[in-house]
Amino acid sequence: MDYYLDIQVQPDMEITTPALLNNLFAKFHRAMNQYCAGKVAVSFPLYNTSLGDTLRLHGSQTDLEQLMIQPWLKGLRDYTTVSAVMPVPANIVGYRTIYRVQKKSPHNLRKRAVAKGRMTEQEALTKIPDSLQERLILPFIQIQSLSSQQVMRIYVAQGNILSEPVKGELSSYGMSRTTTIPWF
Repeated sequence: MDYYLDIQVQPDMEITTPALLNNLFAKFHRAMNQYCAGKVAVSFPLYNTSLGDTLRLHGSQTDLEQLMIQPWLKGLRDYTTVSAVMPVPANIVGYRTIYRVQKKSPHNLRKRAVAKGRMTEQEALTKIPDSLQERLILPFIQIQSLSSQQVMRIYVAQGNILSEPVKGELSSYGMSRTTTIPWF
């Protein structure tokens, strides 16, 4: 992943930065599955208590150029500024992972316990109350699942800075707990 490009969202009076970033990421997720599955990673260079206004894509020059000639940004062109595909700078901070964090809801834990025969429905309600729900304090992207039509949150965490890159598999969200991207 020696090349990158930045896509910065441009909010206006009607659409907020988070809403635009959500739409941008949902379109990227679909495009990644169609055009470059497992070949492009994401990062959020302004990551803090929010994800910021920029989605950075990392990959080879060829993969990024092939992705960007596709019409996946249709409908967002007026709300985004897309940089050229550029080589990663020589003076990077290091390498880090960008990954999704998921927590099972009490509802899903109860459903699974009953389906596996470990508890009855009443036992599950008593032993796994809604009060056990953990709150994640991480920035997130909210997208609608194409398969179930449910709105879901993709909580995003960053790993520690490493001195050497680690190659591996990327999810359909362009994230991984093991594969690193250059951080700058």
